[in-house]
Amino acid sequence: MDLGELQMQLIESWQHGFPLVARPFAHIAAALGTSEGDVIAMLSDMSRRGILSRVGVTVRPNTVGASTLAAMSVPPARLEEVAAIVNHEAGVNHNYEREHAFNLWFVVTGRDRGSVSKSLNRIQALTGLSVLVLPLERSYCIDLGFSVNGQSGRVSASPRVHGAEGNHVTENDRDLLIGLEEGLPLTAQPYQTIGKLTGLSEAKVIEQLSSLIARRIISRFGLIIRHRELGFRANAMTVWDIDDENTDRVGELLAAQPFVTLCYRRPRRLPDWPYNLFCMIHGRERPAVLKQIKSLNKIARIEERPSAILFSRRRFKQRGAKLSAA
Repeated sequence: MDLGELQMQLIESWQHGFPLVARPFAHIAAALGTSEGDVIAMLSDMSRRGILSRVGVTVRPNTVGASTLAAMSVPPARLEEVAAIVNHEAGVNHNYEREHAFNLWFVVTGRDRGSVSKSLNRIQALTGLSVLVLPLERSYCIDLGFSVNGQSGRVSASPRVHGAEGNHVTENDRDLLIGLEEGLPLTAQPYQTIGKLTGLSEAKVIEQLSSLIARRIISRFGLIIRHRELGFRANAMTVWDIDDENTDRVGELLAAQPFVTLCYRRPRRLPDWPYNLFCMIHGRERPAVLKQIKSLNKIARIEERPSAILFSRRRFKQRGAKLSAA
């Protein structure tokens, strides 16, 4: 990664709270002491280099459509073949190899639970392998903003959102979110362009986005970066089997740590999968991440609980959720 000082400031400051004004890049430029054209050029450069996925939104899970985490135990010789089958599903937006007997992990989205089930059934039929289905039960922290100035950690903490249910989403909301799937265009008045795609005025696009954020349907609006391209390659999903009566207490404790980017509760699938609490740490160096996991165990007093650490090996797919495929 070779970024200029202004590009680093841009990433550090604008992964959240993107300006809801007619000329957002001019607003950012004023804050950085540069020009609107320079901001657009820097973002375009990061996009070409694969560092910037898009300038866009992340949608709170299960508020617009449905989604689930899923995993498969794939024979190593078939891993690339099976990963390609999984990637072919339009609703799959993340797909990673991890260090575990369950070595392929992916997220499936759909318009509703039925469409997610159909996608999973197709994957099982085409691969001849079982799929472990792990839908979200409760989230304690979901925030994939990364600091480029530290070793790891969130740029800022996201609101803790409990439960998988969400506020009512209208068809107009869905249409606007679909229009934003590829991100804001890197032009002086991007909301005007999105309005032309969705049949809305520039002012209405801004108003509706503000409403989606206020209703917590949009959990983050800003620069969506690719963490591996920023040097975050020691990325571990740690899972624990926590007594049901203590899961929320432990989840809140883990989510409060600044280096935790994801923390949520999912169901056990006995006997194959005994774990119900998931925590994600994105770091640059494996020893540092292992040290952070050790500190989580100590903070929450869960050193003796059954657990596993699943470091990422390969990224087969990473993109924003495709609501148009739902």
